Amino acid sequence: MDQHAGQRAEQRPGRSPGAGPDGVGGGATPILAHLGGRLRQRRTELALTLRELAQLAGVSERFLVQLEGGRANVSVARLEDIGRALGTSAAALLSTGELAAEAAPGRSSGEAEAGAGAPLLALLGLRGAGKTTIGARAAARLGVPFLELDGLVSARAGMSLAALFEIHGNAYYRRLEREELARLEGARARGVVATGGGLVTDPATFEQLRRAAVTVWLRATPEDHWRRVVEQGDARPMANRTDAMKELRALFQARRALYEQADFVVDTSALGLARSVDRVVKIAREAGRRNATRSP
Repeated sequence: MDQHAGQRAEQRPGRSPGAGPDGVGGGATPILAHLGGRLRQRRTELALTLRELAQLAGVSERFLVQLEGGRANVSVARLEDIGRALGTSAAALLSTGELAAEAAPGRSSGEAEAGAGAPLLALLGLRGAGKTTIGARAAARLGVPFLELDGLVSARAGMSLAALFEIHGNAYYRRLEREELARLEGARARGVVATGGGLVTDPATFEQLRRAAVTVWLRATPEDHWRRVVEQGDARPMANRTDAMKELRALFQARRALYEQADFVVDTSALGLARSVDRVVKIAREAGRRNATRSP
């Protein structure tokens, strides 16, 4: 289902009196106005744009604008999707108490509290390191947003990365990347963010990332990097390149000293998926406790 179809499906049930054909009423009811304010508050706290939240929650940007303005109804199931993207829940968004991240099923209250106080956690590594898979699972357990820096850059540019590089080149990409990091740092954003594999090769960008986030290198053997990328259905690493594995090993060695500058290292080849997620969650929880201790 596309975003607009999802929007139409969810605006029909429970339409308020006087609502137009798109489910948007002429004025906000108290409950919808309250919900809109809570959504806007939480999104602002996390330094998420409407476009970013729409992508995370699987809804349209237009629908979020209407929802934050108190002019659209939303199903409980869809509100739970939006709440999860914001590191909270539908119940918390609708309540009148303090808005905070809540424990999701299978996640302890201690993890939720650590997620609420944890800084931004940035995952480093080559393609196939597990940044998306591990990052998304760790963020879900912590109740914080999962972001991909390349996705934020693409959203800022208003085009795909492939088009961005073809039209504007690498220098423009790095500029937008630094702008997004500056935005996250300035807003003191929280969550887990997967970074591009080559970020560490740009000294200014890497230094900026280390100021904005706790950095974690997801280390893996070259063989595991290769296997994971191929298992994802991407055959490009081996296409018409007889020395592809040799090149991968050379790239790994060339960047190894840079990745080792990360605050933490998680050996995903040694730990496997589940234990790697556990380790990333533990790092976030410990960082959250340190932040709480330093807070006045």
